[in-house]
Amino acid sequence: MKGFSMLYLAVFFALAISASGEDEAGWEKSFNLGLNITQAAYSDSWEGGEAGSFSWVANADGVFKRQVSPKFNLKNTVKLAFGQTHNQDVETKKWAKPEKSTDKIDLEALGLFTLHKWVDPYVAFRFESQFFDASIDTNKRYINPITLTESAGIARTLLKKDKDEILSRLGLAIKENINRDAVSPDDPTTTENITSLDGGLESVTDVTMVFNDKLGYVGKLGLYRAFFFSKKDDFEGTEAEDYWKAIDVNLENTITASISKYIQVTFYTQLLYDKQISKKGRLKETLALGLTYKLM
Repeated sequence: MKGFSMLYLAVFFALAISASGEDEAGWEKSFNLGLNITQAAYSDSWEGGEAGSFSWVANADGVFKRQVSPKFNLKNTVKLAFGQTHNQDVETKKWAKPEKSTDKIDLEALGLFTLHKWVDPYVAFRFESQFFDASIDTNKRYINPITLTESAGIARTLLKKDKDEILSRLGLAIKENINRDAVSPDDPTTTENITSLDGGLESVTDVTMVFNDKLGYVGKLGLYRAFFFSKKDDFEGTEAEDYWKAIDVNLENTITASISKYIQVTFYTQLLYDKQISKKGRLKETLALGLTYKLM
């Protein structure tokens, strides 16, 4: 599968280069850095089990778009985040080791063939991971696990006005999941590289709305239905035998409000549903006030 991924990327960038014979426009660039900090402290005179805490989250979000030629548009999206929480022991008042609260690496390259038809063909490649994997105490791993998604299909721009845009796409996708040095299912005392492969139908809708110079919204709805799964035999005869056939859902919503040039309020929600991980949906919600800096 790694060979397939490299071939896919080679074809993808070859298309971009071949389409760049007629330079249509320069890059549209947007890249923001953010830092949110929350701190609480109590003096010794407090009674009732109070304890201090300190948490921080750093994030970077970027979009790089270019109309490479009249018939090819390239859009690269970067989403990075990492944060930790430090808690103070109620009794001893000593600070415990920091625990990871946020960890995200999400990179996507989308090539859209702008034929100006009712729908346009597209190809996409997505890399998802995290900076630090501490699921095994004795084996700290970086950039693990990894999910690689290659997809191709048709797309339609439902709205395009100034900075507002709604783009919906539907296509076939292949996903490779890589978990390096994971605990072996056959022998818990050893580790091994565990990989799985599945493919199916993917629907992705991206929404960007700029209400004014201080308020904006970014949303993403992803739906995925697998048609095959390389590890299905491992679950045969169990309750989870057909869980891989369920539709996966990933709904993200981000509302940002700028109070000043460098201070911003961000409200973020994410709803995830993957029956192989949990029968219930997983909801994440954050409300943060912090510093932000626009590099581009």
